[in-house]
Amino acid sequence: MKDFTVLAGRLLLALIFIISGWGKIKGYAGSQQYMESMGVSGALLPLVIFVELGGGLAIAFGLLTRLAAAGLAVFCLLAAVIFHNDFSNQMQFISFMKNLAIAGGFFVLSIHGPGALSLDAWRQRQT
Repeated sequence: MKDFTVLAGRLLLALIFIISGWGKIKGYAGSQQYMESMGVSGALLPLVIFVELGGGLAIAFGLLTRLAAAGLAVFCLLAAVIFHNDFSNQMQFISFMKNLAIAGGFFVLSIHGPGALSLDAWRQRQT
């Protein structure tokens, strides 16, 4: 049961990033405009998409999991500070706290690894 629980946790953590990265591709101009309105260069959008979509898929499949989880944890912390720092706005505060919680989950995943139902575990068995 542990292996399926770890897999479910990975998939649930990954889902928001896969959807968000894909959404940024579909709404590229709007995403770029939003970033710029928050003082972040829109030229960074391809990197953001790579981190969200690529990192989310890596977590979902359990590929380079520890690295992807650490990277997404840092990404969540940066996003919280840059995009959700208006604590007078309850929704911003909730988004800030959500990002902190997700970062915590990724830090745990980066230390404990992806579990047996992952490409990382499969690759390790092959060597």
